[in-house]
Amino acid sequence: MDESTEEKGVVLALLERFQTQRLPRALAIKERIDQGGLLDEFDITFLETIFREFANIRTMVGKHPEYEPLVCQVIHMYHEITAKALENEKAKGD
Repeated sequence: MDESTEEKGVVLALLERFQTQRLPRALAIKERIDQGGLLDEFDITFLETIFREFANIRTMVGKHPEYEPLVCQVIHMYHEITAKALENEKAKGD
């Protein structure tokens, strides 16, 4: 298997995992947070895992710029989740 084929396999695996695991969970968290909820320990661990994975994904995007818009949208969604969660935490503290 050449490097190009192997790399495409990795990209496809990352996309499948995102579609079947990461995105549904992120959307569920976002919905709860948008309704005024707070992040729990499991949510925080999940988000930390995603942020660590982005280090590898950034490298892949450098080689496959066609995925850059998708990655940017995902990063933006995670930023919205964390910003709103912080806002909710501050509101609950008042």
